[in-house]
Amino acid sequence: MKPIMQIYTKQNLIKNQFLILIRNISKNQSYLNSTSAQSASSSSSSSSSDDLILSKKLSQLSIDNNGIASLILQSSPVNALGIDLFREMKESLQILEKEKPKGLILKSNIKTIFSAGLDLKELYQPDQDRIKILWNLLQDVCVGLYSASYPTVAAMNGHSIAGGCALAFACEYRVMLPKFMIGLNETRVGLHIPKWLIASTKNILPRRLAEAALLEGRLFTTCEALKFGLIDEIAKDDDDLIQKSQIFFNKFNKTESLARATTKQYFRIQDIEEFKAFRKEDLETFLFIVNQEKFQKNLGKYLTDLKNKKK
Repeated sequence: MKPIMQIYTKQNLIKNQFLILIRNISKNQSYLNSTSAQSASSSSSSSSSDDLILSKKLSQLSIDNNGIASLILQSSPVNALGIDLFREMKESLQILEKEKPKGLILKSNIKTIFSAGLDLKELYQPDQDRIKILWNLLQDVCVGLYSASYPTVAAMNGHSIAGGCALAFACEYRVMLPKFMIGLNETRVGLHIPKWLIASTKNILPRRLAEAALLEGRLFTTCEALKFGLIDEIAKDDDDLIQKSQIFFNKFNKTESLARATTKQYFRIQDIEEFKAFRKEDLETFLFIVNQEKFQKNLGKYLTDLKNKKK
């Protein structure tokens, strides 16, 4: 049996963590409660009244009159996830934790591409300090989305590959246009799937299917993704993507924001705490793999082939 003092200390720690969580969530509860409900029929026309919060080179953050935030990725040509884009996304998520919107729509303004994943050029013959920053930012953004106190939707207007899929999996709800691909194909390019991403995948797919898909590096078509549960809905066009996102947010009009946020945290707290415990190990594993001679050789060949295809 554990000593009484150890049990008492652990109970106090849990209690303190809960109180901190409640204070953080309730700080802006009045904003959420004052937000009016928006009907799905008017959702696609809301962009004209958006309040632009943060305009950067690679992304834009806005919140409309109904309290719905939009984080738009605009890093041509494929929304490759590099240091600069991650920094912008992290800043936007920090702003939203203070603003506490009614919901967040994560989307892309690049036709046919949600995100093609990590900027692989950063991984080839890498600067060690830069790839450490890159991986830490990937962790911050994905876990930040996953632990967000407000509802989140990935509105995918195109392919969502590798890191792009990780962003989508970190959101609560996923809507996608037809005839595109989604999946975590990291093992095909020689990278591992981190523990925190495996955890979020197992929350979406049955364990056996999740394991098979991640080991194989499988990509799913939109229809396959709906069938197996990677996405929640298929939208017919860009307007329908936003409309379906609005319908998802409206499901919570009758719920108390604090109660919803706290319940969400309880569902996800174990994954978040495990991430914190293994964060350093995750970075070390990433650095070990990226610096392998075989990985560098294969990545160099891949990037050369990709360059030749564009000629």
